[in-house]
Amino acid sequence: MPAPLPPYHCTVEADWTDYNGHLNVAFYVLVFDRATDAALACCGLDGALRESAGSTVFAAECHVSYQRELPGGAPLAVDTQILGLDDKRVHLFHTLGHAEAGWPAASAEFLLLHVDLGSRRVAPWPPAVHARLAAVRSVHERLPVPAQAGRSVQLRRREPQP
Repeated sequence: MPAPLPPYHCTVEADWTDYNGHLNVAFYVLVFDRATDAALACCGLDGALRESAGSTVFAAECHVSYQRELPGGAPLAVDTQILGLDDKRVHLFHTLGHAEAGWPAASAEFLLLHVDLGSRRVAPWPPAVHARLAAVRSVHERLPVPAQAGRSVQLRRREPQP
């Protein structure tokens, strides 16, 4: 993923692994959540602005797809693409991969709402944040939409075997 959003980096911590010896489902979501915070901070929605503006983001929807196991100690990189934006919402797509080997391990798609904490209602983005999100979106809209984007959970029918 090219700039303008740098990848989020972390390492699979030992207590993030489960009885199968790989990253537990809950911690994939933790990593994606932290990548979301990092991407939004790059767009100006950091802790200081959240406090001064009295607003934040709430997740409205999240869909995670898993492609490959990640063992304890694995270095991770998460790339973020903005797939959609309006005056109150942003649609993010994250791709999580092994930071050294480069293979993808999972992806997550989020729909986030900008919320005024006083009213607890969806509200317009602060102008500077919206401008930065729009600038990033204008770069990202030239990228292909990831194949995993827009998927839903379903059992696919199998054709009967002869």
